[in-house]
Amino acid sequence: MTTQHVPEGQEGTPLPSVTPSIEEIPVYSKAKGLGDVTWVASSNECPVAPAPGVVEAISRAAAEGNRYPSMFGDELTEALASRYKLTTDHIAVGAGSLSLLQQALSAFTGAGSEVVYAWRSYEAYPIAIRVAEAEPVPVSLNADFEHDLSAMRDAITERTRAVIICNPNNPTGTVLPFEEITAFLDSVPGHILVILDEAYREFHQTDGDGFDLIGGYPNVMTMRTFSKAYGLAGIRAGYVAADPRLVAGLRKAQPPFGLSRLAQAAALAALEDSSHMEHIISTITTDRDALITALRERGLHIPDSSSNFVWIPTQLHAESLVAACLRQGVAVRAFSGEGVRITAGEEDASKAAITAVEEVLPDLLAERR
Repeated sequence: MTTQHVPEGQEGTPLPSVTPSIEEIPVYSKAKGLGDVTWVASSNECPVAPAPGVVEAISRAAAEGNRYPSMFGDELTEALASRYKLTTDHIAVGAGSLSLLQQALSAFTGAGSEVVYAWRSYEAYPIAIRVAEAEPVPVSLNADFEHDLSAMRDAITERTRAVIICNPNNPTGTVLPFEEITAFLDSVPGHILVILDEAYREFHQTDGDGFDLIGGYPNVMTMRTFSKAYGLAGIRAGYVAADPRLVAGLRKAQPPFGLSRLAQAAALAALEDSSHMEHIISTITTDRDALITALRERGLHIPDSSSNFVWIPTQLHAESLVAACLRQGVAVRAFSGEGVRITAGEEDASKAAITAVEEVLPDLLAERR
């Protein structure tokens, strides 16, 4: 370790300081006990490894790792535009949908503005909003753990510049009917950006989704990821689809070469292997539905899940349930005072979680009375 150099006369001078707006932002928390578990069911990761073709594509791309990737992920942008029958001007790609969310908020909000979103929802939202120097405006979920769109509409003010809808919602797994979303959009002023976060879209097959809204709602931006149903969480790739004017604005906030050569190769190969994605979805949803059934058979109120996880509501016993799960060798995610989220997809992990639930079941059932 080198000796710290302090110029003469500057002893005691403070180090560079973080700006006040950044200093007050909470740090994204991680799950507890990850070093001592058999199964990690706390981060909504895919339990299935990437397909061999994806691994081969990554290897080939790594051989050219001395070269920059395309400026804005051009090949992946073209492939996505072709798949969804859009133009490349409708698509932007990046290092995961969270990075795209941050860029969108940086481009379309800012100091003095507000961003409305549901809560409890994805806990990165208030962090990303604060980084963009906007003011978070959380709106409580309804009694069914769903977005309360009426209350969210009422929360919109003259300062509102964006609304975020997580559909399906993380961590409750609930989903909004397409007609409710369109009715909400009809009531939102056109100058307000509406971000539809559809990270878990593939686990809920319906007739309508955010991509169907592009032509009729030019203020809507839909975000998707390769982390969940494609099983590429460690690769970091995501994309958005929106009116070209919104995409052009987002790209102004994007760094050049923001999607690595390896990530683009992996995402392209994953897009081409639909059978592997279907296998992932089947594996996860089968275990998810079995877990929900087992928990309900034990008398718990478990909402339907349209995602790759299950939500156990508990205002009083989240920490004790997490501790019980750790004793069974499985890490799950606690949201203190609200509930516990268990990632589905590994049958043995789900069985261990059920055993843990049985340890604290009397407390959980007593809470419902």
